[in-house]
Amino acid sequence: MGKFVLSEAKNGFKFNLVAGNGEVIATSQVYKSKVTAKKGIASVMANAPVANIENQTEKGYAAVTNPKFEVYKDKKGEFRFRLKAKNGQIIATGEGYSKLDGCLKGVASVQKNAKDGKIVEK
Repeated sequence: MGKFVLSEAKNGFKFNLVAGNGEVIATSQVYKSKVTAKKGIASVMANAPVANIENQTEKGYAAVTNPKFEVYKDKKGEFRFRLKAKNGQIIATGEGYSKLDGCLKGVASVQKNAKDGKIVEK
C-alpha cells in the first residue's frame, strides 16, 4: 500500500507518493502551507484513479479531457508523466524513465497507490 510523505521544503511543503516497496513514484510542487499541500494530496487521491492517459509520444495522439496523465518525452529523451486535475493544474509528476513501458508502469502504480494512500508527516 502506498503512502503520501508530507515534508517541509525550502519555501513551504511538498509531498511524495511512495509505493509499498519504498520507491517514490510521484512528487508534488512546493505548496505555501501544510493545509494547501494536504489539499494537493486529496486532489491526487481523487484524480489519479480515474485519470485517462494521453500518450503524447505517439504521432497524432488523441487528446483526452482532464483529469489525465500526460505521458511525454523530455529534452533528455526520457519518458515522463504529469498528472493534471480536472481544472488542468499539474498536481504530481513522475521521474524520468528510459522506456515508455516503465513510464506507463509508473502511471499504473500512481493510480493504484494514490487511492488509499495514508498521509505520513516527516
